[in-house]
Amino acid sequence: MDVAEFDYHLPPELIAQEPSADRASARLLHLSRASGAIEDRRISELPELLRSGDLLVVNDTQVFPARLLGRRPTGGAAECLLIGKVDPPAGSETHAAEEWWEALVHPGQKLKSGAQIVLDRGAVVLRAEIRERRFYGRRLIRLWTDGSTPVQAAIDTVGHVPLPPYIKRLDRPEDRKRYQTIFAARRGSIAAPTAGLHFTPALLDVLRARGVRIAAITLHVGYGTFQPVRVTQVEDHRLDAETYEIGEAAARAVREALAERRRVIAVGTTTTRALESVVRVCGGQVSPWAGSTDVFIYPGFEFRVVSGLLTNLHLPRSSLLMLVAAFGGREAMLAAYRHAVAERYRFFSYGDAMLIV
Repeated sequence: MDVAEFDYHLPPELIAQEPSADRASARLLHLSRASGAIEDRRISELPELLRSGDLLVVNDTQVFPARLLGRRPTGGAAECLLIGKVDPPAGSETHAAEEWWEALVHPGQKLKSGAQIVLDRGAVVLRAEIRERRFYGRRLIRLWTDGSTPVQAAIDTVGHVPLPPYIKRLDRPEDRKRYQTIFAARRGSIAAPTAGLHFTPALLDVLRARGVRIAAITLHVGYGTFQPVRVTQVEDHRLDAETYEIGEAAARAVREALAERRRVIAVGTTTTRALESVVRVCGGQVSPWAGSTDVFIYPGFEFRVVSGLLTNLHLPRSSLLMLVAAFGGREAMLAAYRHAVAERYRFFSYGDAMLIV
């Protein structure tokens, strides 16, 4: 299958640079899986589109300020995007107060092994040392602080919200709240599970009053969410593994919904990947599980758990678009995206949403 089959024309001005005025005011494109029919709605109308007994599964991961801006000893600007915490290399001399991370760094050509970066804000100083070059611009780095401030606390102080690269502005203090879902409880993501950004406590109250049930699982979103598809054939693409966890209560809620033939509505592609992964590693059952998944979902995939999907509008040729095309049908999905462009929907992380049921 050719990656070009998942392309579409998107005028740049439709890429949302700011969140909607309030979370539930975003537009909602409702796509019928059965007929391909399209309706233009609002997120606030979601309770009208779901049924009593539907199980809405959300991702409770929390974004941390993974973008670090600093300077080299020469005074030049430098930047790190923390991708994931790792164990120190075998044989390395390490100290209790330091951490090792995989990161993207800029300017990569000037930050060779041994180079250091100073990242500070006020009295808090965080230092980084490049220790190893890795593929696709990645580096192994060592982080430590001046003084007694733990590395995690220093990251929270000096770090910036890791807004996606298609948002062409610096983060602002309000992004710390707005680029975080109301479900966020477990730190670990460098990108928000954006379908969850549309929910408010008031909307949840209405959904529950309508008989919609809600369960939370965790998948920590990594750099793979932005990773371009560099191959020409879809089947040749590989996703980075992301860690996920499904607790007993959520697993039981999903099992009961499936047994009673109630719909399981995944809020986001991350939730979808976690649910469709766990059923494959647990012998066809949704059981409590903690691990990692690199499952890549594209047309031809057999969905065993998810029967509805709430998601944002995704980049052309992206693995996320391939996932929603697998769920809703490629032709129907591309038709829906053409409709969204014609109707001037707002795209990507801070944009509008789509409900496929």
